Amino acid sequence: MLKCVNVGLRFNTRTLFENVNIEFKDDNCYGIIGANGAGKSTFLKILSGEIDTTKGEVIHGKNERLSVLKQNHNEFDEYTVLDTVISGNDKLYKIMKEKDALYMKEDFSMEDGMRVGELEEEFVSLNGWQAESDASELLDGLGIKPDMLYTNMSELKDSEKVKVLLARALFGNPDILLLDEPTNGLDSKSIMWLEEFLINFKNTVLVVSHDRHFLNKVCTHMVDIDYEKISLFVGNYDFWYESSQLIQKQMKDSNKKKEEKIKELQDFIARFSANASKSKQATSRKKSLEKIELDEIKPSSRKYPYINFEIDRPLGKEIITLENICYSQDGKQVLNNFNLTIRPGDKIALIGVNEIAKTALLNIISGNIKPDSGKISMGSTVQISYFEKNHSKYFTESINLVEWLRQYSTNKEESFVRGFLGRMLFSGEESLKKVNVLSGGEKVRCMFSKVMLEKGNVLLLDEPTNHLDIESITALNEGLKRYDSCLIISTFDHEIIDSVCNRLIELKKDCSYNDKQISYDEYIEKYGIEE
Repeated sequence: MLKCVNVGLRFNTRTLFENVNIEFKDDNCYGIIGANGAGKSTFLKILSGEIDTTKGEVIHGKNERLSVLKQNHNEFDEYTVLDTVISGNDKLYKIMKEKDALYMKEDFSMEDGMRVGELEEEFVSLNGWQAESDASELLDGLGIKPDMLYTNMSELKDSEKVKVLLARALFGNPDILLLDEPTNGLDSKSIMWLEEFLINFKNTVLVVSHDRHFLNKVCTHMVDIDYEKISLFVGNYDFWYESSQLIQKQMKDSNKKKEEKIKELQDFIARFSANASKSKQATSRKKSLEKIELDEIKPSSRKYPYINFEIDRPLGKEIITLENICYSQDGKQVLNNFNLTIRPGDKIALIGVNEIAKTALLNIISGNIKPDSGKISMGSTVQISYFEKNHSKYFTESINLVEWLRQYSTNKEESFVRGFLGRMLFSGEESLKKVNVLSGGEKVRCMFSKVMLEKGNVLLLDEPTNHLDIESITALNEGLKRYDSCLIISTFDHEIIDSVCNRLIELKKDCSYNDKQISYDEYIEKYGIEE
């Protein structure tokens, strides 16, 4: 059990949230969502006791163990992989270390013997004899093999450290589990394993994540941080999204009806208040008018851009064909005899871990690079718009956003250009920012403006969700679902692949590839994904 009682937090003059009263219960998984800067990670730190509240208190169940996913990948560099995982249960780990130290003493005394007896009793009560086996099982599920158990953490790659730290958080069946972005750095197979683990986990879980598919799969409730308060919704992310949109619409519709009623009453009072025969009715309407209260609709900290890809002209029957494409980069074969025919209606996802091959393929189709050998045929109606993963070359000049976007627009009028920037949340003074000082997420939104202006009938998108918050990813997802032409997208976003794409191509590290017309979940189940 975990409970917030009148919890509030302020930083200087800014209120993140106040009067939070929520009880988190066993066998539930709570997804914590909110705009960037709303306080999601901060809320987890309050629950873990890492930072104090401004007011109110957080209550844990008596003798309950709380486990937190560590973010510092180098914190356990002096530990072995096995010790790192078992240290997730601090009490058990200290008992094991003290016990081992006593057994290694040369002058083992009677007092030492009595102490070992106490430790052994506690060790058994904490299921200590199963610890190594449980840790190994967790690690194996996340792709860390048994021969790495006694390897020092300092010798692991960052992608491996992420998995070990996640296993550490999950170890020992904690009563309360706090996970901040647990899917970051995980491959598809590990994410699916984690999803199943959390679905079957019987204690309390709170998780912050930008991965909508993950939130939909594991969450029983959503905790929304917005409007300087924290609200609890039953259901997963999609249910919350639909519910929150509906609530906003109902409040706006209700206010509109009230405003119409207010105007009607005001008109009647103005016309007949001086009329003796109508004075009673006018007085009655004044009383009715006083009773009408408009719903307070506070501005949300959550902002959704409007992403909508239109086409200049439809595609013909002949689109793009690649025959026996070979390409090497830095002396290493990347594509070998690759063949692809894009058909009308194709929405293709490039999947798997070989990002070099995926980017190379998109660059070849766009014409940015030439293959070493092979043939490319392009239909006469094809107009390509390309969102490049490495788009820093577009943002080197010290010009403002209006000037920058005008370069890519046939309509040079400022109001037209500002309109496209406004869709991407750059309004007013924001549209006068210099492009060479933009953040990663701002650059991505600028690139969407550019691509929308181009109105290509074949979209090439290379990791377009990088640097985006969940609101922008949702907006992109909706825009791609509406897009009525062909696209090829390289992405790890499960929800976009599932909801948008009808064809999957996995490019493997040995230059082989799979080209299938099935759902992503079916593909993973049937063929697996290369790690």
